[in-house]
Amino acid sequence: MSSPFESKEFVTSLSRGLRVISAFNRDYRRLTLTEVANRCELNRAATRRFLFTLQALGYVETNGKLFWLSPKILELGYAYLTSQPIVETVQPFIERVSSTTGESCSVSVLDDCDVVYVARHLTHHIMTVTLNVGTRLPAYVTSMGRAILAALPDDEVEAILDASELKKLTDNTIVDKDLLKAELRKVRENGYAIVSEELEIGLRSIAVPIKSLRGNVVAAINVSTQAARMSEDDLRQNILPALCSAAREISEVLPY
Repeated sequence: MSSPFESKEFVTSLSRGLRVISAFNRDYRRLTLTEVANRCELNRAATRRFLFTLQALGYVETNGKLFWLSPKILELGYAYLTSQPIVETVQPFIERVSSTTGESCSVSVLDDCDVVYVARHLTHHIMTVTLNVGTRLPAYVTSMGRAILAALPDDEVEAILDASELKKLTDNTIVDKDLLKAELRKVRENGYAIVSEELEIGLRSIAVPIKSLRGNVVAAINVSTQAARMSEDDLRQNILPALCSAAREISEVLPY
């Protein structure tokens, strides 16, 4: 099968323009022309044209030397949030879970090798990294990621793990592919995923999948807590019922 990148329908200039936007992130907030070109693997002339166009459209700002994204770029993300039924649907349910359990609750969807947070209700700040709507985390090391991956066919899981940068974020992080696949089989059998101090020391979370009316897993819902406050057994006994109830009710009201 030929790659979509080789199709005559593929617009290379659009792809490169989006790559320029993606060059900016938390670690690279302001960049020179050369830095953008290097990060995007483009020549300076092409990069200059893309940056000029994005600036003319209002998506990029500059002081003549450095470039950075403007607030208008949020329109692109907001378009997703307003066009996806699940985003609006889940909010009251995650707020109820947080109220019932006293813990932070989130919903994520899978995007390539990552989970992306699409809804969140915060009760405690329990991570060194602030999690907001739009935050991306590696699927292999998160409870929501594993809850979604466990529902995929084996060949898709294999492809995602192959494409993931499996690195140890803590001493507890599972990076061996065979061990990860064994964990996913357990998640599939149990119907939930627990991740203890693999993403960050002191963090423990539990997640269950959210299914569409057709039975396909479209997202996952989780509760995160401090490991010192809640054991894995506590998560199963005190948190899991609320998550399962919310996931089931969300599935019932999701647009077809």
